Amino acid sequence: MSSSRTAAASPSPIHARTLRTPEELVEAGFVTRDTLPAIADVAEQYATAIPPAFRDLIETPDDPIGVQVIPSPEELVAAPHELADPIGDDALSPVPGIVHRYADRALLKPLLICPLYCRFCFRREHVGPDGGLLDEEALAVAFNWLRDNTAIREVILTGGDPLMLSPRRLEHIMRELASIPHVTTLRIHSRVPLAAPEKITGTLLDAMDADKAVWLVVHANHAREFSPAGREALKKIQRRGIPVLGQSVLLRGVNDSETALEGLFRAMVESRMKPYYLHQLDPAPGTARFHVPIEEGRRLLAGLRGRVTGLAWPTYVLDIPGGYGKVPLGPDYLEPSLSTVSDPNGQRHAIRTPDTL
Repeated sequence: MSSSRTAAASPSPIHARTLRTPEELVEAGFVTRDTLPAIADVAEQYATAIPPAFRDLIETPDDPIGVQVIPSPEELVAAPHELADPIGDDALSPVPGIVHRYADRALLKPLLICPLYCRFCFRREHVGPDGGLLDEEALAVAFNWLRDNTAIREVILTGGDPLMLSPRRLEHIMRELASIPHVTTLRIHSRVPLAAPEKITGTLLDAMDADKAVWLVVHANHAREFSPAGREALKKIQRRGIPVLGQSVLLRGVNDSETALEGLFRAMVESRMKPYYLHQLDPAPGTARFHVPIEEGRRLLAGLRGRVTGLAWPTYVLDIPGGYGKVPLGPDYLEPSLSTVSDPNGQRHAIRTPDTL
């Protein structure tokens, strides 16, 4: 099967646009024609989008970049443990577009459109190019809910991908949120800077600015996602004084080795991005091929302790199914006695405190 490097050399106009249909995936060499009927069945249920910048990173369809975005027939096989709403978004939505899971913060989902569609997405039942854009009336209801709930200090713009909004609409949303007195922090979650870096324009950066603390959390799962164009897009954001954090999902076939995780976290730090969360995979339908057991994840993180700077150390978290929130998974170094710790090499040491002397 041909790689995208071969496809990239072709003058075909398909290279310059986002791949969305099964036929385009065949033309690009990402799926074979004999699998086309099965891929078409997947497309009936789940959206596909591979933007040009991300497509250029794919060397083979089953490499750590390709496997994240190229559809597979396995997506139509739901495992018994998988849930349509694995983290309880629907149950915790008091008004359209709002999810309220924690007392001091809330999600605002102004749209459900993304630059690319991850094959492991926990919102894969909802996201797509035709879905979820909140109209002015729905946005007004969401803003009023946030104004009425004065315990909310932080609003997290997610979706979908908020940086897929037009600059005009994003600016409107940011200004409205910044006008709420008790909201002190605005957080944007996005894959755009690395997946579609050409969208990080001066106009969009102006729209992201607000008279409140603004943070950007960028989703990346492999070091190769940090292309020169993506790194430059991150610099443009950082020059506006917006801190950037990184979040990733632990994925079989993508980053399930110490070497891959080390490369990813080092790429983040080198791009002035603090690794924030490494997520245990949420059990969305048809995602079992990406599952890495928690004990394996803990071993991988333990293998990096002392090997990478603390700046490159994320919190490994599980979003408890049903909407009960995120909890850290370790690894742990404190022994049950609370008087002994293990070092990164596994040797035990007594903790010297007034109580132990």
